[in-house]
Amino acid sequence: MSTAHGEQVRVLEEHGELGATHSLNWWGMIFFISSEALIFANLIAAYLYLEIRAGRWTLPSGDHLDVIYPAFNTVILLGSSVPAILARSGIAKGDKRRLVLGLLGTIIMGSVFLGGQAYEYTNLISQNFTLNYKTFGSAFFTLTGFHGLHVTVGLIFLIVILIRALRGDFTAKKHFAVEAGEMYWHFVDLVWILVFSTVYLLPLIRG
Repeated sequence: MSTAHGEQVRVLEEHGELGATHSLNWWGMIFFISSEALIFANLIAAYLYLEIRAGRWTLPSGDHLDVIYPAFNTVILLGSSVPAILARSGIAKGDKRRLVLGLLGTIIMGSVFLGGQAYEYTNLISQNFTLNYKTFGSAFFTLTGFHGLHVTVGLIFLIVILIRALRGDFTAKKHFAVEAGEMYWHFVDLVWILVFSTVYLLPLIRG
């Protein structure tokens, strides 16, 4: 009886579940993401406080930040969550090909987002909007750059998972790393919605 029960527990742990509860690894990932979310919450709160205190924040030209290009970049980043979902759902069914293709799609779209952010930075710097431009410059580059750093970390994480997927490390019963990568990527996407709304959309609403 005890041997059979022990074997049942082992199988359930491979699935990442034990009864109706999540695995310890899953909760560890949730704790990690929550701690990162608190950092972003503080940065966004500080950004809003500084903006309200400084009044109307504009570029050296007197214009607001461009919204069209960042909005397009936002669509790309949010869209990258779709192949991430397909990758995880694929390996959950034992479909390793869908796992690899989904990871590739997310990595490519995430890289395009980072390239777009670098392009935006280049344009802003050419307009004399730099890290040293008043409080606005330091607040903008700190908040958006910190998010860009997290996207970079997420891409490295996904690339490592892709390499392991190509080696055949994951199965339908054992693929927590894929789930963790998907969780982190969704977190990065969600945070960007808040950052984009705060940095680009709110100034337009305020006028």
